[in-house]
Amino acid sequence: QLQLVESGGGLVQPGGSLRLSCAASGVTLDYYTIGWFRQAPGKEREGVSCISSSLGSTNYADSVKGRFTISRDSAKNTVYLQLNSLKPEDTAVYYCAAHSGSACTDRQHWYNFWGQGTQVTVSS
Repeated sequence: QLQLVESGGGLVQPGGSLRLSCAASGVTLDYYTIGWFRQAPGKEREGVSCISSSLGSTNYADSVKGRFTISRDSAKNTVYLQLNSLKPEDTAVYYCAAHSGSACTDRQHWYNFWGQGTQVTVSS
């Protein structure tokens, strides 16, 4: 059973950076497509980025392109989301999720494993 654990969230000033981690136990993450999602207060959960299991292709939401970067570290069995140039509107709980297919998608119903989330707050 794949278990995902996010970490790295916190309070940061506008323009600052954070690196979120999505670590797995029990199964090699390389075999899964990993997505990052976020949910802001009063809003629906939305896709942020994903990295595919096969070619390692990546996608980003328009709102984070050029600021966020997703990557894998196979040795650490971890997927990272680097958040740069953070804005107050990036404040949300960030979740990582996994599915065993190769499609890098923001369709949440594709993902059948979810972490518990990590809070990111961007405020001065």
